[in-house]
Amino acid sequence: MTRANAVPQAPGGLPLVGHAPRLLRGVLEFLRTLPAHGDLVGVRLGPLRTVVVCEPELTREFLRSDHIFDKRGPFFGLARELAGPNLATCEHGQHRRQRRLMQPAFARDRFSGYGRIMSRRVSAVADDWRGGQVVDVLPEMQRITMGTLMEAMFADEMPLPVQRRATADLSTIFGGSFLHGVVPGWLAWLPGMRKRMIVQAADRLRGDLGVIISGRRADGTDRGDLLSAMLASGGATDRESTGCPHNGNGNGFTATEIGDQAMALLGAGTDTTAATLAWALHLLSQHADIQRRIHAEVDDVLAVAPARLHHLPELTLTGRIVTETLRLYPPAWLVPRVVTADTVLGGYRLPAGATVFYSPYVIHHRGDLYEGPERFDPDRWDDSRRPQPPRHAYLPFGAGARKCIGDQFAFKEAVLALATITARWHLYPVAERPVTAHPGIELRPRGLHLRVTARPGP
Repeated sequence: MTRANAVPQAPGGLPLVGHAPRLLRGVLEFLRTLPAHGDLVGVRLGPLRTVVVCEPELTREFLRSDHIFDKRGPFFGLARELAGPNLATCEHGQHRRQRRLMQPAFARDRFSGYGRIMSRRVSAVADDWRGGQVVDVLPEMQRITMGTLMEAMFADEMPLPVQRRATADLSTIFGGSFLHGVVPGWLAWLPGMRKRMIVQAADRLRGDLGVIISGRRADGTDRGDLLSAMLASGGATDRESTGCPHNGNGNGFTATEIGDQAMALLGAGTDTTAATLAWALHLLSQHADIQRRIHAEVDDVLAVAPARLHHLPELTLTGRIVTETLRLYPPAWLVPRVVTADTVLGGYRLPAGATVFYSPYVIHHRGDLYEGPERFDPDRWDDSRRPQPPRHAYLPFGAGARKCIGDQFAFKEAVLALATITARWHLYPVAERPVTAHPGIELRPRGLHLRVTARPGP
């Protein structure tokens, strides 16, 4: 006996528009209500019927079955339009080859170089601040992450004006509403949806990256950066030699594919980590006791030096603060997949073509999984504390074969940056306006300004 019509529906849907009004009033608040209605819950966006997976074990089963729940549909169609079928956006059939070719870029022996870049870039930004200054936090964190990734990817070859343009273009692309990727294609071009501006920003960014990539392919020198690893992995091939812009023959990346992967790295490695750092600084400014404790830790571990990779094992509280920030505000907060063949998940039959969402935000905010789920509590991740949070219910970087390849890069960068900033500065909230979560493509803080005052040395 099938249960094709048994997926419980979220209450409050209206004729024609479905749950769109509730989502527009507060999508995060709406998502937090869904687990009370079932492990899988139906949500309507106008005529589009979708399902949200709300249970952690089913979410992991969903993510492990990436051949069934594939990166298709309007969201990933738009992502491929903007950035190409790269490791983050490609369909299942292209993923294994791309993952294999990208893996050397994140090999352990390359992290010593990446770590030096991380330390240098965060120190440069923190050194620019002045005592009493009110800092617009998210753009400052974007300076850190963009500068870090540009140097890690291109060995600091991108001129500063091009970096600034790239930062602005990425903000345009990733700061747009999540609705760009889920509404029908013709709606995305309506006034107010800003799709034309987003496409122009992506085209401009691809052009800037292409100039650097072309020069490096001709040069052939391994400079220890991400681009060198991509060029060297399997031997980069020319599009003309394969006759296909996205070569699937198992050889190295084509010129077009390298540009695609660069777009993926910039998208996944700048705004997402910047948002995590901004949220962490916001949370510390709101919790004076935890800010005092991190000050004590960095004073003990760092003395007056910037944080470096070898400090990471001792920065235990700092690491827990980043972990807890990713729980409260996972950058990839809501992600769609499309069912490729009739299947069953959690006892419910899902037809081919159905749109199914998974949400780390939903899982991370379940009260039956996390005690006081809305509370900022880094100590919940203390190994000595019992009971421990359920590790299977922690998904800031996804899971399965398509788990974020740069998860360690992002985590290490966030810990080093947070330690270096808090060693130098005390953070105070500025009561100009309330800080709100903007659910764009990633979950970023809006209206976050902090006053910084210099801390005395230990």
